[in-house]
Amino acid sequence: MATPRKPTGRKAAAKPPRGARRKAGGAATAGGEQGDGKTRLTEQAYRRIEEQIVMLRLAPGSVVSETELSQSLGIGRTPIREALQRLAREHLVTIVPHRGVMVCDINVGEQLKVIELRRELERLVARLAALRASPDQRARLRALANDMVLATAAGNDKGFLALDNEFNKLVAAATRNQFARAAINSIQALSRRFWFHHRIGDMVYVAQLHANIANAIAEGSAKDASAAADALMDYFEAFTRSTLDPVGDE
Repeated sequence: MATPRKPTGRKAAAKPPRGARRKAGGAATAGGEQGDGKTRLTEQAYRRIEEQIVMLRLAPGSVVSETELSQSLGIGRTPIREALQRLAREHLVTIVPHRGVMVCDINVGEQLKVIELRRELERLVARLAALRASPDQRARLRALANDMVLATAAGNDKGFLALDNEFNKLVAAATRNQFARAAINSIQALSRRFWFHHRIGDMVYVAQLHANIANAIAEGSAKDASAAADALMDYFEAFTRSTLDPVGDE
């Protein structure tokens, strides 16, 4: 007859199923890393596809597939798909079921509507940035103001576009308002593409208009920053209207 074991005074802790603890820990760590990596890849895919659209390497009206973009960019299809969904929300592409993704056409009438909205957003963003920018952001804006004018004076339009992109991101970040930042970022690509397509002639003047905004924000003048943003939108609206066919629809 078996002798019963003496009680130890404490209950034995229940053991988890074999491998459960390892899997749980691994999933938490891997999930965080995979999530971060996935976000970075999606953002990378978004930026690269957006650049190809804005620079007209993906022509208006052209149709591409997730597979083609995945192969050409060397990025998996899931980040490509998520980037395309974001671009669709920003009206740069249209997702066509069973066909692929079509790059949206450039439409002057729609561009005027973009400017109508962008004018209000640019005014708000400039004012908030002037009030809230950090000392480092103000210093960088002064440097960008100078660099943008120098780039266009040297005929370096591509360099100016890169500086303009940095300027837009910096000003949006300086607002300390994630909703304003998301709103302005979503429509600026449409304007850049229209601008690149029609090749604005007086780039030096455009650069100076941007520099005026940057300097006003750097000086902390909300009033001057808003007025400078209005001046830039006045120019863009006049330029956009100048591209209309004289016999076309108003």
